[in-house]
Amino acid sequence: MVDKKPILITQPDLPSLDKVIPYLEKIWDNKWLTNNGAFHEELESKLAKFLNVPYISLFGNGTLALITAIQCLELEGEVITTPYSFVATTHSLWWNNIKPVFVDIDSEFGNIDTSKIEAAITKKTTAILAVHVYGNPCNTSEIERIAKKHNLKVIYDAAHAFGVEENGGSILNHGDLSILSFHATKVFNTFEGGAIVSHSLETKKKIDLLKNFGIQDENTIISAGINAKMNEFQAAIGLLQLEEHNKRINKRKLVFEYYLKKLKGINGIKVVKPTKHLLSNYAYFPILVDQNVSSINRDTLYSRLKENNILARKYFYPLISNIDLYNSLESSSFENLPIANRFSSQVICLPIFPDLTFKEIEKITDIIKSK
Repeated sequence: MVDKKPILITQPDLPSLDKVIPYLEKIWDNKWLTNNGAFHEELESKLAKFLNVPYISLFGNGTLALITAIQCLELEGEVITTPYSFVATTHSLWWNNIKPVFVDIDSEFGNIDTSKIEAAITKKTTAILAVHVYGNPCNTSEIERIAKKHNLKVIYDAAHAFGVEENGGSILNHGDLSILSFHATKVFNTFEGGAIVSHSLETKKKIDLLKNFGIQDENTIISAGINAKMNEFQAAIGLLQLEEHNKRINKRKLVFEYYLKKLKGINGIKVVKPTKHLLSNYAYFPILVDQNVSSINRDTLYSRLKENNILARKYFYPLISNIDLYNSLESSSFENLPIANRFSSQVICLPIFPDLTFKEIEKITDIIKSK
């Protein structure tokens, strides 16, 4: 008998309502709803300290942050990027009239394959837009070596990487800019929200101008900005979320480790694990189903989980390069992206969130074992 209550891919972590009410009362008393209110300023300050980054600018969502980051660096022409991401990564280039140039990914983590980047550079290339897939860091040292050699900018889409550290330092401190998402599905959420991490006060001021219509003061508009600001309610939620963040990550770690225990030794099932020397946020639990070894393929397993009210996700599928908007690009060819195509055809992200029970994990893994 199938359980009536589904096991969701994720569940947002929310503060208790009794903690939210005092923040709402302050917002109502102040009647300051947006435009750098007190909670907005407090959250920027606390996040910069918590994440150990020099400057952070809050946004209404992560896509607006990415679009603005591209504007801030004044990119044009072509940008080298990955097809293995959420569509917002490439859409942000498209919105800025920039041609995405896809290169393949590595077979271990799904990150951009740095050995393929230089061959894709042309006279029109202005930047590299890489993604820390599932919170596992890209090969940042190699990306930045290539960027320096060819005078390119580097943006990291770090939507999955809130709080992730490698060798004791925040991975958000790499590149020219890093972008965060605080969407409801992320390990740190403000319902919707996002941020740009920058490395100088001058750059932060430029970002803050761009996210507020380019307004310098009441008499002066100096750039063609956009309205991308985070409001006071989002910021209040963020402040409350930050209080419990480390506790929730510890619970996610227990869930992740129990999955590893229950899936150990199953032929044809590979877990995309965090890299070594990494302080992970355990944002996702991706597995790859190799039908050449397993007795089942990814889509059949996905359907079987769904039949049992387990709402896993084929994340990322389809590849960005295979959707109609981008599949006519020369760099979208299957021959150019064999690993990305294989990865995308094999991946399932299993449910993971702090309150997922061991009993629920056993139900999920028993279905995988019985394939």
